[in-house]
Amino acid sequence: MFHRSAAQSGSPRSFALILATLIVCSSAPAGYDLDRMQQLALQRYGPHTADTVVRWRELIDQLKPLPDIEKLARVNTFFNQLVRWRQDIDIWQQHDYWATPLETMARREGDCEDFSIAKYMTLLLAGVEVDKMRITYVKAQVGPDSNANQAHMVLAYYDSGSADPLILDNMITELRPASRRPDLKPVFSFNSQGLWVGTAAAPASKDPAARLSRWRELLQRMAADGLD
Repeated sequence: MFHRSAAQSGSPRSFALILATLIVCSSAPAGYDLDRMQQLALQRYGPHTADTVVRWRELIDQLKPLPDIEKLARVNTFFNQLVRWRQDIDIWQQHDYWATPLETMARREGDCEDFSIAKYMTLLLAGVEVDKMRITYVKAQVGPDSNANQAHMVLAYYDSGSADPLILDNMITELRPASRRPDLKPVFSFNSQGLWVGTAAAPASKDPAARLSRWRELLQRMAADGLD
């Protein structure tokens, strides 16, 4: 069970290794230049990716006046239909690479981190409050009758402080509350306000300056893409 205070998947890395490097995520972009992002899409990747960015921008504009539940469903569907799951080693020749939304849209391939990051950033741009979302590392059960599990990442949305969060996932594309995802066991979660270990009531860290080095490098690349 997920708490507010608290198939294909990501690379099967050690949870201890992930937790040892993770501190705190960034906040919503203070400013962004999606015109620049669209231009870069054309320059770096060609007209096909530029067209995808146009559709993505149109989606964000359409979402802004809508209720959160509709934003969640449409963003989840957009990326689950656009992106094919693949391991980082096959896409980037690295064991753990966090792609920017532009890179994910260009490749149309990504692992669970890439799905979750792209959905998180898109929902921030569409006006979803950051304190309602947590990027969440989980242990995902491998098969219904198996005791084995593997590392996986999802995006959890909390409508209120005591809400059963909705899970945005690339494995099961239907939005489901965490109570209907017994296959997922939360290990830790994070957003711009801190990092929570398991179901602890208090964050393990609230220092916004203390960031995961991998996330800090991702933020720099997103800023270069126009998400600053």
